[in-house]
Order: sequence, then C-alpha cells, then structure tokens
Amino acid sequence: MNRSLALVVIAVLAALPALVLRALGAHADHGQRVIAWPGGALSGPWAALVFGVGVLAGAFLVSWAAELMQLELSQSFAMALIALLAVLPEYTVDIYLAYTAATIPENAPLALANMTGANRLLIGIGWPMVAIALYMTTKRREVTLESARQGELFFLALATGYSFAMVFKSTLSLWDTLIFLVLFALYARFVMRQEVVEPELEGPAAAIARLAPVPRRIATGILFTVAGLTLLAAAEPFAEGLKFTGTNLGVSEFLLIQWIAPLASEAPEFLIVMIFALRGQATAGFGALVSSKVNQWTLLVGMVPLAYALGLHNAGQPLAPLHLDPRQLGEVLLTAAQSALAVLIVIDRRFRTKEAYLLAGLFLAQLAVSIGIESASPLDVRERLFAIEKGAFTATYLVLALIMAIRHRRDLVGVARFVWNEERRRP
Repeated sequence: MNRSLALVVIAVLAALPALVLRALGAHADHGQRVIAWPGGALSGPWAALVFGVGVLAGAFLVSWAAELMQLELSQSFAMALIALLAVLPEYTVDIYLAYTAATIPENAPLALANMTGANRLLIGIGWPMVAIALYMTTKRREVTLESARQGELFFLALATGYSFAMVFKSTLSLWDTLIFLVLFALYARFVMRQEVVEPELEGPAAAIARLAPVPRRIATGILFTVAGLTLLAAAEPFAEGLKFTGTNLGVSEFLLIQWIAPLASEAPEFLIVMIFALRGQATAGFGALVSSKVNQWTLLVGMVPLAYALGLHNAGQPLAPLHLDPRQLGEVLLTAAQSALAVLIVIDRRFRTKEAYLLAGLFLAQLAVSIGIESASPLDVRERLFAIEKGAFTATYLVLALIMAIRHRRDLVGVARFVWNEERRRP
C-alpha cells in the first residue's frame, strides 16, 4: 500500500476507539470522575489518552480534507470553508467547555484556558519552528512572506488591537462575537479576492488528489465525515478526561486544558508545516500558520461567548456575558501582548531566526514559570504569584512590541496602504 494512503488508514483506525466508545454511550461521570458507558469505564488519564488520540486523528483527517476541498470547490467558497475547518479541532473542545460553562461554572475558566493556550502555542512554538527548521536545513536566516500576506497581517493587527478591549471590559459578550465575526468576514472577503494560487499538496492529500475525480470526491467526503464525527465525539470525554486526570494526579486541570488539548489539535498542522520547512518551502508553511493565527484570533475567540450564550439559553437562564476573573484577565492580556509582538515582528514580511528564538524563548520561559508556580507554591500565595508572573511577561512583550513598532513604523503604514489599494483596485 502507498505510504501516504497507509497514513490515512492509520488515522481512521486511531479514530475508531473514540467513535465506538461514544456510540456505546461513553459520558463523563462526575461522581466517580471517570468516563463511563454501560459495562465499562476509563479513568481520567486513560480517557484523556484514548480520546486525545481521537482528537489527534480527527485533526489529521480534517487537515487532509481541507487541502482536498480546494480541488473540488470554487476558490471563494473553498477559502471560507478551509478557514472554518482549520479551527475545527480547537473549536470542538472550546465550544464544549464554553457551552457547558452555563451549567458547570468550573468550565468557564477552562474555555479561556484552551483558547489562550491554542493562540500562544501557535506563535510560541509553531511560528519559530518554521524559521528554525529552515535555518537548520538551508542556513537561511529568515523566512519571507508573500506580498499578498500583508492583508492577513492587517486583519491580525486589528483583531489583536480589539482583544485588549476585552481585558478592560473584564467580560466576553455577544458584542465581542459580533466584532470578531465581522473582522473574520472582512478578512475572508479580502483573501477571496486575491489571485488564485494553485495549492501545493503533500502526503496523503497529494496521493488522494491523483485519483480520478469521482473516487477523489468520495474519499474527500469520507475524510471530512469521519474527521467531523471523531472531533465531535471526542471533545467532551477528552476535556473531561483531562479534568479528571488533574484531580487524580494532583496536576492543575487549567494547565492540562491550556496546553495538552491545543497540542493534540495543533500537532497535524505543525507536522505539515515542518515538512514544508525542511523541504525549503518555509514561505508556504509560515504563511499557513499566519492564516491559522488570524482564524484563531477571530473565529475561535468569537465563538466562546456565543457558545456560552447558547448554553445559558438552553438551560433556561437569562443571557449574560462571560465574566473574566483576575487569572483569566491575565491570560487574555498576555495572549494579546504576545500577538502584538508577533505581528509587529513580521509586519515587514520577514521572520528572522533570532526573532524566532525570541518568541520561543519567551513562550517557554513563561510556561516554565507558570508550571513552577502551580506545582511548588503554597495555595494562599499562588494567585498573587500568577498575577506577578503574567504582569512581568506581559510587560516584556509590550515593551518589545513598542520597540518593533518604532523600528517598523514605515511597514505599518505600508501594510495599511496595501490593503487600501487592494480594496480600491478590486471593487
């Protein structure tokens, strides 16, 4: 069997346990803190592993399906659909946590944990990985973005700017959903009007693309269906399994949801981008991660208050915004500050190796300090230490962002001018 098609078979087989267990009625038993079904149960760690593998498999399948969709649909519709598919793995976990926060208040901070973790992981690990991999294979010290990517940087800057407003409001509301969805719609409209670029397919997507049209379309539909069912089936038991694991092992469920869940859903995209970078195609790989960041910082963030509002409505409760406690505010502010620095670093369409090390170093240092506080500090001083830690790293990001803004001030104007000219050129 072709190696690429064998990977598809492996991914489908990896998804089966999650699908079968959910079909048998697997659900979270909060009394016993297990994932149970008639005749059996999985402890927290085993549930997190089994359903985490399901999320990972679903993420691989949906990434291949998204690539193949470009061959079957009009460019405009494909771009909009791919943007939605790109955040589907993160969305399923986040939407579950936000929706159930209406009746399980402890899930509210976890929804923010998953959202902020996914965004920071993308910039702190995903972006640097491309530049470092390129340097290791070619000794080239920078990744260059195509000129057309300036539009994405513009909308990412707008979304980042608005994200600071959420901190000052101390809430996430349907107003935020509206703003982020409008930003995404404007971004999608801008991207759809750009020149069509023939997709470069790799691995399983490339192998399936070589099939005759009818078998290819059937295969694409199967991939998408299995991926969607797997992600929907695995989201609840995976999230609850991580929570139960934290309780059973004495590990912070906040940190598990913040980092393990996004890592599982981001892994396929990181792997595909790494392959591009190792083959010297870092520009394409990095461009994909920039697009992914725009999708996450608009669609994913915008869905959190919407899911929470739907949960309240379904529970018969009056609509209300999702209030952010001091730790959540710190997480959102830190994520916004990291995003601001990242945008200002690449606003000149160049991402240098030294800047990659800077983003990765700051991310890993903050993560290490956060884990250290969670595991070693007394409970009565933990919140104060978290506030100091978040404040220190946020200030560092913002100071560096200010330096980059001064250094790249002409590029900031250039990006805005590019978007304005493109809008005028393409009525």
